[in-house]
Parts: sequence; C-alpha cells; structure tokens
Amino acid sequence: MTDTIEIPGYKAGTWTIDPSHSEVGFSVRHMLISKVKGTFENFDATFVTGENPLDTKVTAKAVVASVNTNDKNRDGHLATNDFFNAPEFPEITFVSTGVRQDGGDYKVDGDLTIKGVTKPVTFDFEFGGFGADAYGNYKAGFEASTVIDRNDFGVNWNAALESGGVLVGDKVTITLNVQAALQA
Repeated sequence: MTDTIEIPGYKAGTWTIDPSHSEVGFSVRHMLISKVKGTFENFDATFVTGENPLDTKVTAKAVVASVNTNDKNRDGHLATNDFFNAPEFPEITFVSTGVRQDGGDYKVDGDLTIKGVTKPVTFDFEFGGFGADAYGNYKAGFEASTVIDRNDFGVNWNAALESGGVLVGDKVTITLNVQAALQA
C-alpha cells in the first residue's frame, strides 16, 4: 500500500517540459584529474501526476546527436560507435517504474536506455516548488541526479594514458534541472 503524501501547490495532471528553462546534463572524469561536462540540447519529457504524488509517471528522451560539450570534435566522437552510436541509437530514453519517499527525500526509479541497453536506475529528486508564471501557466520545478557506470550500457571506449590510468572515467553523473508546465 502506498501512503498518500501532501505537497503544497501540487496538482494532478499532465505536465510537459519547458525546454527554455530546463537542462539535461552530464559529467565524467577526464584524465583522472578533471571533469568534462556536457548537455543534450534536444530533449523532451512528460510527467503524469496522479492524486498521490507517489503515483507520478515519467517518460523522457534526449537526442544523442544534440550532445554539446563545447568541443565539436569531441561531440562528433561521442556520436560514433565508440560512445553512443547515434546513427543506430538516436535517443537516450527513461521510463519511470515508481516514485518513493526515502525519509525526507524522494527517489524516482526507472529504466534508462542508452545505446540499446536498458538498465534500472534511481534518480535522487529535489523538488523546487510550484507557481504561476507571468503568462498564467502553472509550473513545477525540480532537480534530479543519478550516477551510472557507462560500461553497463556498452559505452566503453577508452585510451590508456602514458602517466597511467585512462582518458575517460567509468562513472557518469546525469543531472536534470527541469521546469514543467501543467497542460490545460
């Protein structure tokens, strides 16, 4: 049995992502000494909220060819079979399987698919709040993050460094900063 939770301002309905006020990002260790950060410029998501916030369903996608790390050569390499293989697997997708409360925190469980491989992941969810914008649209804001091992998804290209170690780390942090609008 699922407990019903109360969130001030919460409304049930279908929400769509506001791409001009949202970001899908990632970071990965580079040369063991720093991190490379990037975003996907083309993404979409729908959230269907029930009367109980814990009954929320999420579907999301990011277009692989829209990857942006501020280096066109690296972005082109990421689109190849060494990494995402964008021609064969043009989208990264996420479909939620559940939302749960963990103490005072929220977790969103679901299936993440990268390069044709689907694995369960859990996003740590930080709720920002609700409010109406200047145009009368009702909005919700949140941040979410998870850490994956890219090798689990067949994204395992690397290069050895002369100083020891490898060029690209295995752990990738995925971060979402989202604003969504309630549909009428």
